[in-house]
Amino acid sequence: MIYCFLADGFEEIEALATIDILRRAEIEVTTVGVGGKVICASHGIPVTADITLEQFQPDDKLEGVILPGGMPGTKNLLAAQGVRDAVTFAAEHGRLVCAICAAPMILGRMGILSGKKATCFPGFENELAGASVCTDKVVVDGKVITGKGAGCALEFGFAITAQLKGEAVAESVAASMQCR
Repeated sequence: MIYCFLADGFEEIEALATIDILRRAEIEVTTVGVGGKVICASHGIPVTADITLEQFQPDDKLEGVILPGGMPGTKNLLAAQGVRDAVTFAAEHGRLVCAICAAPMILGRMGILSGKKATCFPGFENELAGASVCTDKVVVDGKVITGKGAGCALEFGFAITAQLKGEAVAESVAASMQCR
């Protein structure tokens, strides 16, 4: 199970395109609303989460967490102890920790990026404490996957898919979407 955390002000494309790709690959994804079930995205689109943060319980079924960027979505994710607990659980149990756009700053502040390669939205590089900062669209370093921004959301989703189901499945989904 992959959990994608949504907080008011999240970037729609980064969350929804990623979720769409994973579900096309038959990867189970649950959206987690931080602050309620209905979360208002950065461009005013309301999205109904599957569960609330209060209902979320990390367990052995957790295969990874996804943190979409956007502002103030990233700051709202960072402020939520339950989100930080989920990231810590995933990292400590060798599960995927994925963040895109501004959200890699959460990983940087938590020490998750120490000794890792990572990318982020330009201007947030100083927030990636301990990371070797790259300008690539998507960076995979072990169990940590980071993406640069909304325009890279498809590649971010394909990278997560490749880690969970293999490159062939990621390529098949991309081909079915006319991306490759």
